[in-house]
Amino acid sequence: MDGIEQWRMVDEGWGRRAADFATLMEPAAAREYLYVHRRLGIGPGTTLLDMACGSGLALELARLQGADVAGVDASARLAAVASLRNPDSRIVAGDMAEPHFPAASFDVVTSFRGIWATTPAAMAQARRVLCPGGRVAITFWGEMAASQGGPLFAPFRLATPPQIDHQSDMVALKRPGVAAQFLTDAGLIPGEVFDVPFVLEFADPEHFARGLAATGPGYEAVMVAGEDAFREACLEAAAPFVRDGLPIRATMRLLGIIGTAPAATHISP
Repeated sequence: MDGIEQWRMVDEGWGRRAADFATLMEPAAAREYLYVHRRLGIGPGTTLLDMACGSGLALELARLQGADVAGVDASARLAAVASLRNPDSRIVAGDMAEPHFPAASFDVVTSFRGIWATTPAAMAQARRVLCPGGRVAITFWGEMAASQGGPLFAPFRLATPPQIDHQSDMVALKRPGVAAQFLTDAGLIPGEVFDVPFVLEFADPEHFARGLAATGPGYEAVMVAGEDAFREACLEAAAPFVRDGLPIRATMRLLGIIGTAPAATHISP
């Protein structure tokens, strides 16, 4: 797959249902965003870049704490939602592995399940734009088998075996020592891996199916199995979580790590 095709797939997978993603899927991440922002001490005057910013809810929450924010995302359609939510902030639609911002221009870089083990060039960009002593925080999925809500992701397995294998490679940061080495390789001083609160929550199975279909892995599964088969798989996965009068709700194992840029070093512009 060439670069242009890869970009088309990223935007189609994550952006074709941008409104569904923004309103049905991303709100579940609010706990994750707030928890990581608190650990970073986000507040008035903090300059923050969110990489793979999606529909921009994390940016909006950081702005409400007084931060000066910017974002970059591969999907132009998700970036448009992020701009709607953050009208006075710079939101770039483009490759997060490319240099969109000046070196040493942010106190903090975040990426919520957006920088993966398969994207070291993106981590190099996160390092480049950090001020001396600045920090980067990334989150990544833990072991799904140990998650209450792990079965809710079963419909993703309707994708092809190579696609499933690639998804496994992406989440390799959960393996012992891998995340710390990933940050070290980018020139950062890694902290300890920590647990991050994350809860999937939906009004009913139909909303869950719509939300999951709006994700990149959902798109891959839909392209293989078809819309109807994917929807049925979602309804089946959600059935054990249905309780009369209550939303579908399940915790997921999510991990995070913070890396710190050396206090004084030369960074290429």
